[in-house]
Amino acid sequence: MLHPLPDIMLEPLVRAGLLEDLGRAGDLTTDAVIGEGDTIVRAAFVARQQGVIAGLDMARLSFALMDRRITFTPKLRDGGRVAPGDVLATVEGPARGILSGERVGLNFLSHLSGIATATAAVVDLVRPYRARITCTRKTMPGLRAIQKYAVRAGGGSNHRFGLDDAILIKDNHLAFAGGVRPAVERARAAAGHLVRIELEVDTLDQLREGLETGGVDVFLLDNMPPDTLREAVKLVDGRAITEASGGITPDTVTAVAKAGVDLISLGWLTHTVRVMDIGLDYQP
Repeated sequence: MLHPLPDIMLEPLVRAGLLEDLGRAGDLTTDAVIGEGDTIVRAAFVARQQGVIAGLDMARLSFALMDRRITFTPKLRDGGRVAPGDVLATVEGPARGILSGERVGLNFLSHLSGIATATAAVVDLVRPYRARITCTRKTMPGLRAIQKYAVRAGGGSNHRFGLDDAILIKDNHLAFAGGVRPAVERARAAAGHLVRIELEVDTLDQLREGLETGGVDVFLLDNMPPDTLREAVKLVDGRAITEASGGITPDTVTAVAKAGVDLISLGWLTHTVRVMDIGLDYQP
């Protein structure tokens, strides 16, 4: 079940977006074109393409922060699948606030829905297999919480949120520490009882050394072809979680899943995703 993020987490992001857009003088166009009276209008968020929705609460807040009199009515929940022409939500209230909040709301909604849509497409490709699709820390600074939320909306799962919620020993850590054994042993000695340790390995020899050292909860199998991944899964033999990563695309993800890994991590879900085409159409 997808649990929405609380407004206390979302509001600072939306507020920052609105302040950036309003700048030093406010909405010059709306102030000039729309009269001082409370002109009440109605508009609908409409999908221009097929996809999965995420970010409705961000859109809601973009109007609420402009004018509390604006009513935002969602027609579905985040994680819902839509077709072209489907109405996602409606807004009704003073025209000035709706016009000034429109772009920020659309930016968040389109971006997060793009992530959810891309995630759902990959999740569908690996559905027959055990592998779960997960994101990485390759997110835009300041937007990690909502980008990872959008991955969940698309049916994916989340990797660690930062440097402080798990130990992930990567290639540079191994180089600076002097190899697999000293790095893992130091990590194990320092880790709290609730902290998992993941070890990135590039070769089967590194994997064997990690298994012999012990204390590794997850092995990140980096840039390994499917045949090598299959052998790595056999070597691990259920003693740890296996994660495939590195250069995996929609064209190759099914072959990776067939190798039997537990997780497939994809950085491009958040760092190069295409936004979903959504419009705000005004209604009589």
